[in-house]
Amino acid sequence: MIKHSLIVFLLFASEILFAQEHNPTIKKKATTVEGFVPQGWKIAYTAKGDLNKDAISDVAIIIQNTNPENLVKNERLGSDTLDLNPRMLLVLFKGADKVYTLAAKNESFIPSPDDAESTCLADPLSETGAIHIEKGVLKLSYQYWLSCGSYGVTNTDYTFRFQNEKFELIGYDCKSFSRASGEESSTSVNFSTRKIGKTTGGNMFDDNENKPKTTTSKLTYGKLLNLELMTPKDSDALMELTY
Repeated sequence: MIKHSLIVFLLFASEILFAQEHNPTIKKKATTVEGFVPQGWKIAYTAKGDLNKDAISDVAIIIQNTNPENLVKNERLGSDTLDLNPRMLLVLFKGADKVYTLAAKNESFIPSPDDAESTCLADPLSETGAIHIEKGVLKLSYQYWLSCGSYGVTNTDYTFRFQNEKFELIGYDCKSFSRASGEESSTSVNFSTRKIGKTTGGNMFDDNENKPKTTTSKLTYGKLLNLELMTPKDSDALMELTY
């Protein structure tokens, strides 16, 4: 009976530890930015700036799990080891009392350093700085390119503004180019003006071939996306606007 109870207890404890590791509890308030980082996680990227128009500098951080069990041996093309540790975005408002409050959190939209399915994919955040705060808006920047199998490079920027008591997506920019031919194209979506601008025919290597042409159209996309609720499916849906 005691042995059975011990096994049950250990199983229950392991479930708690698993939950804390993969879906950790984030504090609602803390006196320091580090106070929001769960045990076993680290701050990977930081941006500072006023996001809620109170003239006090706020903070956005991307935190990353450091569990060595998420470092997986890769037997396919790409690096020898894949870092599949999850990442999370936290947006923190700083008050006049110097206490930080958790304003937004996203656990699924920030990619891990490596990808188990696309093993040649470089870390989407390593070349962009990941997060920026400029002129009162928050920007997430990703770059997608493969170290093997493709010459294509795609940069995507997601711009969020704190309005209606949440961070809403007000801008989406996607720029693609070929490292081989230099051909480039871009799409810019303004969710406030409901317009899409598409530029094609560019070439970053050859001035004679560089003949960009921009067309605009009306955006028929639905309501503004909420940062806290965004998933990779939303990224795929936005990418379809570039076609």
